[in-house]
Amino acid sequence: MFLQLDGRGPLHAQLTRALRSALLNGRIGPGSPLPSSRRLATDLGVSRNTVLAAYEQLRAEGFLAGRVGSGTYVTPPMQLRVAPSPQIPIPPQSRYSRRLRAIHDHSAVPGRSLPGTRFAFQYGAPLINPALTSAWSRELARAAAYTEPVYPLAQGLPALRQAVCDYLGRRRGVQVAPADILIVAGTQQAIALTARVLLDEGDAAVIEEPQYFAIREILEVHGTSLQRVPVDSDGLITDAMPANPPRLICVTPSHQFPSGVLMSLERRLALLDYAEHHRCWILEDDYDGEFRYDGKTHAALRSLDQNDRVIYVGSFSKVLFPALRLGYLIMPRGLREDFISAKWASDFGSPAVEQAALARLITDGGFDRHLRRSAKALNQRRSALLQGLRDCSLGRLDIADSRAGMHLVVWLNGKTVDQGDHFIARAQAHGLGLHPITPYYLVPPDRAGLLMGYAALSVTEIHQALEIFARCLDDEYV
Repeated sequence: MFLQLDGRGPLHAQLTRALRSALLNGRIGPGSPLPSSRRLATDLGVSRNTVLAAYEQLRAEGFLAGRVGSGTYVTPPMQLRVAPSPQIPIPPQSRYSRRLRAIHDHSAVPGRSLPGTRFAFQYGAPLINPALTSAWSRELARAAAYTEPVYPLAQGLPALRQAVCDYLGRRRGVQVAPADILIVAGTQQAIALTARVLLDEGDAAVIEEPQYFAIREILEVHGTSLQRVPVDSDGLITDAMPANPPRLICVTPSHQFPSGVLMSLERRLALLDYAEHHRCWILEDDYDGEFRYDGKTHAALRSLDQNDRVIYVGSFSKVLFPALRLGYLIMPRGLREDFISAKWASDFGSPAVEQAALARLITDGGFDRHLRRSAKALNQRRSALLQGLRDCSLGRLDIADSRAGMHLVVWLNGKTVDQGDHFIARAQAHGLGLHPITPYYLVPPDRAGLLMGYAALSVTEIHQALEIFARCLDDEYV
């Protein structure tokens, strides 16, 4: 126990004041045991009689109580008696900090669970797979026993990088070597590292409109000048790319977020030509590329790249569980050392035990088995949601079926954004969580839209949630 004696008066009085202060300001909570008099005397370098005298004084004041054969405890009803010091706001100390404070509100992150709801069409909530939980527990225990207790390589464990290479070649048509792979703490860190390696403050970057809000915020906090390029049914409109080329282009070609559209082959080739001609880089976020329900497998943009201009990012957060916080980045060969050094400067490397467990899960086939089970379950839930929305639509809904991923975009025909917010509030009052699509636009659309995730709800729960949704829809269109 740390106690600061003030040097004024006898030792037992100093110790009494120090203990009383710790009790009053909450450092030692009600009901907590205190060290034995012998142990505290040894820790503080004082006599045991000094400690006994201080304990006796505080017992007399009602702060402490002795229990026969058990020790000395803080009196349970004791409450804080000193008002907490007022928090004095401190101005941001750097341009980065000022931008962060202006741009990001941690209490208002889009898609978070809503209080008081029984059901929620929440994007980003994981699909619960008991078989995965069991398999992961086994691999984690095995990895904890055999992983070396030293700092891992900043680039990532060789076994996991090899497993990622095999997986990408097998599932995404991307042929790379383990030396090209950087293991990161999810897509967020991959974007942040890319910004640090490629962009100075004021450099331009293209983002899709609409876009994943975290890409936008990370680049804005970095000081990047954002240029939005709209998306249509064929993906990013390459004819709308700026005449003054950006330093970086951020795209989600395999399943655009949030619209869900697939970038056409013609657009992919045009984008690669643009990047090569203007010597700019492409960040490909292959978000949700594992889950398609139309039977077609589409190659990643990186697999078409002949000039090493594409920085490919993948994450295990959505396909396994968000708490894992592991992903990967394919580095252009000329930038390998820059990315590895940036990762080292960020955190020395991702946790080795989790990396080892994930590598074995992939190589032993557990990961692919999980993907197959998840794809089947997600397709059933998607079908239930689609059919239910069509049944209650009656011309009031415009449903965008992306045939991939874990969410749908649904527009409320004839309703403004404000009316959409009113509809969401009505649903929440009836126990249903809905989320607007507006946070994913730099310039909000002129109509109300919803981002409806279905991974975390069973088919039965989706049916029950849609009953509430239909009643709210009827009320909204009276």
